[in-house]
Amino acid sequence: MHGIHDLTLFIISGLLLNIMPGPDSLLIMARSATQGWRAGCAAALGIGTGTMVHVLAAALGLSALLATSATAFNVVKWVGAAYIVYCGIGMLRARLKQEPEADAKPAAPAPLPFRRIFAQGFLTNVLNPKVALFFLAFVPQFIDADAPNKPLAFIVLGCIFNFNGMLWCNGLALFTALASAKLKVKPLVALWLNRITGSLFLALGARLALSEQH
Repeated sequence: MHGIHDLTLFIISGLLLNIMPGPDSLLIMARSATQGWRAGCAAALGIGTGTMVHVLAAALGLSALLATSATAFNVVKWVGAAYIVYCGIGMLRARLKQEPEADAKPAAPAPLPFRRIFAQGFLTNVLNPKVALFFLAFVPQFIDADAPNKPLAFIVLGCIFNFNGMLWCNGLALFTALASAKLKVKPLVALWLNRITGSLFLALGARLALSEQH
């Protein structure tokens, strides 16, 4: 179909790659644990939208620019690293809310609007040039050399990859939210979860900034 081969292998490989931990999974788990499954799904939707940007860019040949131009790669890399570090600092700066009553216990950190969570998921994904290079390296292996329409085949495979990724991401959001509810995560635990995730985002941002073009 559309010059695609070994589709089953592609689907299995894509699922395994989506399951690997990274900033996307960390963001989904942090938002689900602190704000519930809807917040986690908002992050997952943003990530899926960012993935589709990479798919379409690769199909149109724009991602090839990142693979061949050191300047373009470094610009996207530094912007992406800066945004991930910015998100991490925001999580580290989270504070407990104090209820109005004098004897009230501290409440969980103020929830973020879903549109902001969506934007976090979108930007952490779309500003990572390694994702673009991944699609350029991985997807073409499953397209025939004599495929009649290679960009269409690329988009079809990208949509399949993203659909499977969304199944995993939304499942992760639901599982994390249910586990948090069952364990009755307290506000202080939610605060430290935010801070731990923020620290990991700082490390991931530094790792992206120090990464090299391959």
